[in-house]
Amino acid sequence: MSPESDSALVDRARSGDVRAFQRLFERHARPMHAVCARLLGDSIAAEDAVQEAFLKAHRRLDQFDGRAAFSTWLHRIAVNTSIEMLRRRQSATDDSEEVLAEAVDVHADPSLGVSQSELVRGVGAALQQLTTLERSVFVLRHLEQRSLHEIALLLSSNVNACKQAIFRAVRKLRAQLAHLEASVP
Repeated sequence: MSPESDSALVDRARSGDVRAFQRLFERHARPMHAVCARLLGDSIAAEDAVQEAFLKAHRRLDQFDGRAAFSTWLHRIAVNTSIEMLRRRQSATDDSEEVLAEAVDVHADPSLGVSQSELVRGVGAALQQLTTLERSVFVLRHLEQRSLHEIALLLSSNVNACKQAIFRAVRKLRAQLAHLEASVP
């Protein structure tokens, strides 16, 4: 027997079936956590964001109209929740080295002159200098491999605005990381 579709589970959850919503949570929590962790740079904060996003989704289940896939709608709530959390802690610096270590594919090679930990620290510090929008679009595009259309949909924006934000983010990151590039022979 094939697994029940998201739309069938949503219909059951709307009718008050708690088990149906629990199955939606089990199905989508892990991918949402990955996205939130990359945006927030912190696995524990990502758990909070996922919980908050699912609470919001549960409260707004009647607003899901089915024009997009449930996973897309839920992903959008998770991204927006993560962005809200980033804005709340904008002045505080977070430690995103663990997430970046997974995202940066550089092997420690003495001939490179720059160790992986130096690179991760540099990228982490550079990402913190980006605006929330720039950091969000950069993570979604380059770490999550999302299309421009998906990013625009997730951020309630248009494709051109997302392209511009990605361009600004890459330009700022290149400028901030130029000193690391200069130390590579």
